[in-house]
Amino acid sequence: MWSYRLVAPFTFEKVDVLPRSPESLGDGQVLLRFLAAGICGSDLPGFRGAQGRLPGDTGRCAAEKNGFPIHEIVGEVIASGHPAHRAGDRVVGWASGFDGLMEQVVADGDGLAPYDAGLTPAQAVGLQPLACVLYAVEQLPELAGRHVAVLGQGSIGLLFSYVAKAAGAAHVTGVDPVDRADIGPAFGVDTVVRATSDRWVRHLTPEAKPDIVIEAVGHQVATLSHAVEAAAFGGTVFYFGVPDDDAYPISMRTMLRNNLTLKSGVTLDRRRVLEKADVFAREHPGLLSRYLTHTFGVDESQAAFELACRPVPDRVKIAIAG
Repeated sequence: MWSYRLVAPFTFEKVDVLPRSPESLGDGQVLLRFLAAGICGSDLPGFRGAQGRLPGDTGRCAAEKNGFPIHEIVGEVIASGHPAHRAGDRVVGWASGFDGLMEQVVADGDGLAPYDAGLTPAQAVGLQPLACVLYAVEQLPELAGRHVAVLGQGSIGLLFSYVAKAAGAAHVTGVDPVDRADIGPAFGVDTVVRATSDRWVRHLTPEAKPDIVIEAVGHQVATLSHAVEAAAFGGTVFYFGVPDDDAYPISMRTMLRNNLTLKSGVTLDRRRVLEKADVFAREHPGLLSRYLTHTFGVDESQAAFELACRPVPDRVKIAIAG
C-alpha cells in the first residue's frame, strides 16, 4: 500500500509498505482506509525537518516515519477492535500515531467519531480542529458579552474567532500579519488587525484591552508574552497548540498585578467533542465549506504542504483527499 514519508526537510517520498492485518489490531484500535486528511500548523515543523519527540521520529535528515506528520484524518473503517466502530463506518478524528498520510491507518477508536454524511471527506476534515477549539472554549470563562482577541488568524485562529462569536462574544479582534480583511468577517471577526502581535500590543490603549486573549499563533515564544500584556485586568489568556520549546518566558509581575489567569491543555474526551463539532457544524451550515479553501490529491501532498508553509490571504484549511 502507498505511504508518504519525509526523507529530508520539505521533501516527501512515496513508498510501498505492507498493509496491517485486522488480526494485528489491539483492543480499542481501528483500521481505516484513507479518505482525506487535513494539514495542521503543528504538522509543519516536522515537514521542515525539525526533530520531534514522537516514537519512530528517528531519521537522520527528517523523520523518515511512514505517514508522518498527519494527524487529522477521515477514513472508512476496514476493521475494528473498538465497540463503537464497525466496518464500513466513515469517521473523522485523530491518527493517533501522527501517521495518517498512508493508504491504511491504525488509530485509537476513542479519538474517532462518525460525521454528517452530507459532508465530503475533505470538508469533514475540519471537524477535528473544530473539536479541539470547542474543547478549549469549554475551559474558558463565559464568552457572552466579552471582548475576545485571537492572536493568529490561521486555520485554528479563525475557528476560535467563529466559535467565540457564536458563543455571544460582544467583540472579536483578530490579529495576524497576513491580510484577513476579506475573510475575517465571515468567521465572526469584528476588528481585523493586520499587524504582528508586538505592534498591536504596543498601540493598545487600556480601555481597548480584551477580556480574553487566545494565543493561536504557535511555534514561537514571544507571542504568549504579548497575549499576557494585552489582557485586561482580571482577564484570561489561553495558549493553544503544541509548543516547540519547553520553556516560555512571561512576565509574572504582569500576571500578578493584573490578576490574570493563564490556561492551556490538550484535547480530552475526543469522541465527545468530535460529536459536538458535528452538531455545531450542522447548526452552522456553510462553515466547513468556507473553512476548506484548498484540496489536493494524495499525489500532490508535497504541493499541499508547501502551500501550508506560505502565508496566503485566501488560504484557510488545506485538505488532502484520496
